[in-house]
This record gives sequence, structure tokens and C-alpha cells, in this order.
Amino acid sequence: MLPATWKASLATRESLFIKEKKECLKVDEINKNIDESWKETVSKEKETLKKEEKFVPPEPDFNFFITTLALQASIALGVVPNPVTSKTEEDLTQARFLIDTLGMLKVKTKGNLSKEEDGLLENILYELRMQYIEKSKDKKI
Repeated sequence: MLPATWKASLATRESLFIKEKKECLKVDEINKNIDESWKETVSKEKETLKKEEKFVPPEPDFNFFITTLALQASIALGVVPNPVTSKTEEDLTQARFLIDTLGMLKVKTKGNLSKEEDGLLENILYELRMQYIEKSKDKKI
């Protein structure tokens, strides 16, 4: 049998635990409502853009994300002209950073990608690394 002071202490702790749990559930519900509200707002904005025949950004996905990084790397390698200036610019330090970022994504997402995503990332990395090696042969980096 537990002493009365221990029983009181346990009852107080149990009460605090239940109170904290209820607060966490409230926060989860608030976050869920915010997420749903955000989704509704974005959906309405997209519909408005479509009606006004303005640019509607594509749905974000992993393939789109890595091809965007690959495009930036290609611009930095001087393979693709900069879309803002329409000039070919070469920044091998920036290219290396972007290629290393894609390599980090490959490591961090190992086992979590679809076969298509993994293959795309592997091909992008191979092509960019080969272009980087070719561009940096005669330059000190």
C-alpha cells in the first residue's frame, strides 16, 4: 500500500498528464484546421488564376524539384543561357554547390524514392558531373 503523500503526488501528476494531453490534442486540431484552410485558399487562388488566364504554377513534386535544381546547375555550368539575361554565364562554384546539393538529396532520400524518381536523379547527377568535369579540366577550382 502506498503512503497518502505518494498517492496525492501520483494523482497530481496524472492530472497534469491528462491536461497536457488535452492541450496537445487541441493544438493538433488547430494545426489541422490551419492546413485545411491553407489548402482551400490555394485552391481558390489557382481557380482565380485559371479564370484570368494567368500563369498557374505546376503541382510541386520531387521530379519537378530536382529538375529545377538541375536547370540551375546547367545555367551555372554555362550549358544553358540565363533566362533573365539571355546570356551564357559560367559559375563553376555555384554549379558545384548545386550538384553537391543533388548528391546530398540522393543520399538522404535513399530507399524513399520511386524507381522513376531514383533513376531520374541518378541520370541528372551523372550528366551534371560529367559536364562539370569537362568544364573544370583547364580551370583551377
